Amino acid sequence: MTDQLPETATITVPAASTRRRSASRTAPAEPDRARIVAAARAERPPLEVARLIVEAAEDKKASDIVLLEVAPITTIADYFVICSGGSERQLEAIADGVVETTRAEGIRPIGREGEAASHWVLVDFGSVIVHVFTPPERDYYELEKHWAEAKTILRVQ
Repeated sequence: MTDQLPETATITVPAASTRRRSASRTAPAEPDRARIVAAARAERPPLEVARLIVEAAEDKKASDIVLLEVAPITTIADYFVICSGGSERQLEAIADGVVETTRAEGIRPIGREGEAASHWVLVDFGSVIVHVFTPPERDYYELEKHWAEAKTILRVQ
């Protein structure tokens, strides 16, 4: 049988560190995504954010950039920006370039998932979600096919 700490126990790390860890099983409350998205929409229209992202991806030489309007068919976002990069290094540069460009305009991402080594990086801006793929992964996942009902706003070859 294993010893378990009571719900209110606190573990103190040795004096070299001032961090305290709680054994409590309650997770801190995460920000309400809907509230964050609503606040972002109030500041900037989602289409304006999406176009800024497309320009940033173009600046980093992303290929086959597609801007889809998904708002009429889902509540997860208003727009998807899907683009490709030829190498892991370029995927990272595209994703970093999008984040840097938007931050310079006062727009912060809600989250970032994946990494260049996985050949798919996703950057979530709430109303706009950016997918950066290598071509083989993009062909495999076929997001444009899955979201075929979405209106294509822009395609940059």
